[in-house]
Amino acid sequence: MLSNRNILITGGTGSFGQKCVETILRRYTPNRLIIFSRDELKQFEMAQVFNDRDYDCIRYFIGDIRDKERLYRAFKGVDVVIHAAALKQVPAAEYNPLEAIKTNILGSQNVIEAAIDRGVKKVLALSTDKAANPINLYGATKLCSDKLFVAGNSYVGSDETRFSVVRYGNVMGSRGSVIPFFMQKRAEGVLPVTDPRMTRFWITLQQGVDFVLGCLERMVGGEVFVPKIPSMNIMDLAKAICPACTIKIVGIRPGEKLHEVMVPRDDAHNTLEFDDHYLIKPPFRYFIRRFDGESGRPVAEDFEYNSGTNPQWLSEDQLKEMIGTL
Repeated sequence: MLSNRNILITGGTGSFGQKCVETILRRYTPNRLIIFSRDELKQFEMAQVFNDRDYDCIRYFIGDIRDKERLYRAFKGVDVVIHAAALKQVPAAEYNPLEAIKTNILGSQNVIEAAIDRGVKKVLALSTDKAANPINLYGATKLCSDKLFVAGNSYVGSDETRFSVVRYGNVMGSRGSVIPFFMQKRAEGVLPVTDPRMTRFWITLQQGVDFVLGCLERMVGGEVFVPKIPSMNIMDLAKAICPACTIKIVGIRPGEKLHEVMVPRDDAHNTLEFDDHYLIKPPFRYFIRRFDGESGRPVAEDFEYNSGTNPQWLSEDQLKEMIGTL
């Protein structure tokens, strides 16, 4: 699917971007693989691993998705865009709301318009469980971004560009996630836990990349893909990382939930269930014919995919095994 194609990853120096680049280079032979990001140091560091001597398809573009002109330049001749660029730290977005809006919403608009005008064939945007029934600004900006990408298909007209979204939960070991934080705190003997009832969806970085690449192949445009992944309780995670540590309850941070949702009940009437994922169809009737061949099963009208009621859970032993691979 990606061999002999020109692929661009926005936010390509992030945790997801680096694992995605590694996976694409291992499985495919792209014509060009463009890393688009705004951090020159991260690009320099990434180029020490994926350099243009060993991988002649690699290109590094300095740029910001807030800059539409730079996106127009970068998207020239590109077939596939994986949109991973975002401001995603919840407390930072709460304190700097306009910056999150400029990147996560207006930046997404720029990606959509540049992709259409440059004739990109497929654009797959990464989202988050926090975009479903959001209570913080980060989640609200990502919900808005999701809506933009779904509706972007109606702006294409007779052109071939297709936009879809992938929504998944917390990524194990990604920068800024709770596992590296807990591992740092382990040396102090005390782990700060927000609330012992808290649950989260959990996915490994490789699983996230594999799911995104699979969705790139099956996407028809306008859908939101949601993987079936296990939940974990924050106390189980703390015990798996440091069973001897003291737990200190510090309270929920601004903008946090006890449990996360990936398919809200209000989207159940548009949701299909597959063996390993859910698919939320777009609300626009003129897109429905794209999904005539889908073999998924409609979910119940009161269905909700919630980390607290998820039937699939990670045990303490499974958590230990997964943490050991980071």
